Amino acid sequence: MADIHKYNVKVYYEDTDVGGIVYYANYLKFTERARTEMIYDLFKLSHQKLKDQHDAIFVVRSCNIKYVKSALFEDNLTVETSIVKKSQVRLNLLQEVKRGEELLISSGVELAVVNKQGSVTKLPESLFKKLK
Repeated sequence: MADIHKYNVKVYYEDTDVGGIVYYANYLKFTERARTEMIYDLFKLSHQKLKDQHDAIFVVRSCNIKYVKSALFEDNLTVETSIVKKSQVRLNLLQEVKRGEELLISSGVELAVVNKQGSVTKLPESLFKKLK
């Protein structure tokens, strides 16, 4: 499998429901942050610079989440992101949220590359080569 990007998250009270369990939609926030940090690390560019300098924006085309176990208030989690498949117009990722080695959620995410007008475009070759 490709390199794994790791992003750490601490669960705060605001992330939970009244029972102290992470609200299901908040896993989307955790995985979004992890994807953003992966892009920053791989390209050494912010999303704003990616848009301004290369006219390329990553948008979520699809997301499929399997919930396995619940995270709890004050848990320390890791979001592991791997590139499963790549092309200059599409990026397929596997994202897993874990508590230690324990899998909590698994998510398949497909990203599309669009330009400022919202049309599908190709990621420049110089950036595509940086995707591991």
